[in-house]
Amino acid sequence: MTGLAVIAWLVNMLCDTLGQLSFKAAAGHPGDGWARWRGMASGPWLWAGIGCFVVEFFAWLAFLSLVPLSTGVLLGSINIVLVMIAGRLLFGERITRLRFAGILLIAAGVTAVGVGS
Repeated sequence: MTGLAVIAWLVNMLCDTLGQLSFKAAAGHPGDGWARWRGMASGPWLWAGIGCFVVEFFAWLAFLSLVPLSTGVLLGSINIVLVMIAGRLLFGERITRLRFAGILLIAAGVTAVGVGS
C-alpha cells in the first residue's frame, strides 16, 4: 500500500471508532421518549459522532480509490476490533471468550491481508 493509502486507512479507523463511541455516549442520555431525543440532539456527542462519520466517509472513499475493494473491505474490518476494545475500556462492556476469539481472527485476517498487499 502507498503511504497515502495507509494515511486514509488510519483516518478511517480513527473516525469510525470515535464516531461509534460518540454515538454510544449520546445514547446514554437519560430520559424517555422525545425528551431523551431532544437531550441527545442538544448534547455534543451526537454531533461529534456525525462529524466523525462525515470525515470517515471521505477517508473511506479516498482509501477505496487507492486499494482494491476486496483489500479495502478486509482491512476496514479492523474497526470492529477497535470499537469492541474501546467499548470495553470506556463503557465497561463485556468481551466474552467467543468475542475475544473473533477479535483474534479478525486481527489475524487483517494482518494477513496487510502483509500480502
